[in-house]
Amino acid sequence: MNEKRIQQVIDIEKQAEGILDEATREAARLPVEAEREAEELIAKARASAREEAERILAQARAEGQAAEIMAAAQRRINESEALAKQNFDRAVAYVLNRVIGKE
Repeated sequence: MNEKRIQQVIDIEKQAEGILDEATREAARLPVEAEREAEELIAKARASAREEAERILAQARAEGQAAEIMAAAQRRINESEALAKQNFDRAVAYVLNRVIGKE
């Protein structure tokens, strides 16, 4: 009977170790994945801002208002980058909270 209980305890410890290993792997994967996703968001925001800037610049050349439109495009680029950085910060905070068990 004691051997059976000892084996049960050993099995439970193995299961706990497996769960801990999986949680450790998940905790290591989440920050990497969040950073990759944030970098993708930043890249998309930059590409979108550049496209918008090019469109605005083409319009400005046609209308003769290049300086004013270029400033507007730069503001949009800055806003897009700020938003992308904010999303990145939120993604990192989310991952850190998941890793330390707050969410």
